[in-house]
Amino acid sequence: MTRTRAKKPPVEPGLIPAPGGLLDWREAQHFDRWQDRPCALCDQPTPMRSHAGEPVHKCCAESWIAANPVEARLGRFASDVQAGRRRGDDHA
Repeated sequence: MTRTRAKKPPVEPGLIPAPGGLLDWREAQHFDRWQDRPCALCDQPTPMRSHAGEPVHKCCAESWIAANPVEARLGRFASDVQAGRRRGDDHA
């Protein structure tokens, strides 16, 4: 009997923050602990990943949303879905 490792489902995107708002990227899938890759927006190395796996700093993504509010509605960068959050659990 062979075991196959079940792949984790991709992170489901949640809400797109308002321009100037902060992304909530708490899920581990946003962090690649093995490899830094050039940010899609600033070309500096980053371990961070968007929901689609695009390498991007969280602050670069937030700045992009603020500068491109119309395009941001298409969902390039979004927060994590927050199901069952507890009250007072609002750390960044």
